[in-house]
Amino acid sequence: MAWYPGATKWELQPESDAQPAIRPTQFIVHSIIAPWTARRVYEYWRDSTNLESHFGLGYSGDLGQFIGTETRADANAGANRRGDGTGAVSIETASNLQGSDPWTDEQVEELIKLGVWLHQKHGIPLRICRTHNDPGFGYHSLFSQWSTSGTACPGKARIKQFREVVFPGIVARATGKSTPPTTSTPPKKDEDTVALTTAQDARLARVEKKLDEIAAGAAVAPWTYRNPTQDKESRAAGHRIPDMHGRIEQIQSTLDGLVKAVAEIAKEK
Repeated sequence: MAWYPGATKWELQPESDAQPAIRPTQFIVHSIIAPWTARRVYEYWRDSTNLESHFGLGYSGDLGQFIGTETRADANAGANRRGDGTGAVSIETASNLQGSDPWTDEQVEELIKLGVWLHQKHGIPLRICRTHNDPGFGYHSLFSQWSTSGTACPGKARIKQFREVVFPGIVARATGKSTPPTTSTPPKKDEDTVALTTAQDARLARVEKKLDEIAAGAAVAPWTYRNPTQDKESRAAGHRIPDMHGRIEQIQSTLDGLVKAVAEIAKEK
């Protein structure tokens, strides 16, 4: 197992010794939906649940590591450990209870330094993951396979920071370049670019609003309780399992409206 020298080591047991090995190919960032220090994140994993992340990061830049990066942790659902033995390294970062605040400057700096180390130590390529199992860097809500219950983590503000500050910062520091690319997505070809009418723009805005409503309806703060009698694997499907009781009809109605709005856009010429 590998331990990052820039983090305080608080080793979780028995998970650290009992869980299977992985070959790290991805780094996935999360918001924990609580204003916790790295030490408090460790205590939560130790005392309140059998789930865990590899790292925890507080607002002031305090960074803790709980499991070696070559051992499976349970924060990324399908990315925790795949059939071929590859898996993702995860970090939980302090946030407000709504998951709406940006990372602090101290958090950004630690994320960049950790990302560079993971690239150098494990060869994680300097690109944003193109698919759910593609090696690279990402954030929790980037692919549904990383959270079977659905999530908006780490939040809009932090997703913007990840693409515009954190990931470019990792690339710049790892390569020595001052103007790294902000995304690994290739530019669209001319034939892929479609101009929207004013009416379509308005409809698209309504679709985006619906998506925001869905994300808000699915969010839970802070953490929900897990049944301690369940086996470990059945509870490792995602680190934020929302309590959907009383919300199913509301979300279904929102989804129905979204489908209709998309269908209307498709009919526009």
